[in-house]
Amino acid sequence: MEPVALVTAIALVQFLWFAILVGRARIRTGVKAPATSGDPVFERYYRVHQNTMEQLILLLPAMWIFAYYISAAAAAVLGLVFIAGRFVFFRGYVRDPSLRRTGFLMGMLPLLVLLAGSLIGPLLSWL
Repeated sequence: MEPVALVTAIALVQFLWFAILVGRARIRTGVKAPATSGDPVFERYYRVHQNTMEQLILLLPAMWIFAYYISAAAAAVLGLVFIAGRFVFFRGYVRDPSLRRTGFLMGMLPLLVLLAGSLIGPLLSWL
């Protein structure tokens, strides 16, 4: 389970880094708190951060359940692919929202595998 703990920490550091980038974008674009709109560039940073939070809510429990019932190593690898996908999503979305597809798929596919495994693993164990 240690690899999954490490990947969890990396995902949280990535989320914190995205939060820092949102703060920097807020300063650079002059969008004063508590506003979350007003400049398209700021809004892109903000949306990446919010979207990452929305997906972390799915990733973290799914990764841990998958690790327990199926494979900790596979869960960690899938988690790392998700994290890499979030970086690709971030870079594409901030440049131009139409460039977010590759990163989105890189994050969503491992997330779907983890979710499926987190449902199937306990079910098979129960039967």
